[in-house]
Amino acid sequence: MARNKRLGKKLRLAAALKANRNPPVWVVAKTKRKVTRSPARRNWRRVKLKA
Repeated sequence: MARNKRLGKKLRLAAALKANRNPPVWVVAKTKRKVTRSPARRNWRRVKLKA
């Protein structure tokens, strides 16, 4: 990937990076561990972005 990215692409990559997180601990505690993982999780090797 280029070192100098277009602003739109950089913003989309940053949003995807922030979205790729586990749910917070308080959510897991509040739901009594019914929600333990996020359906939006993405692995950088397996699933590529259309950014």
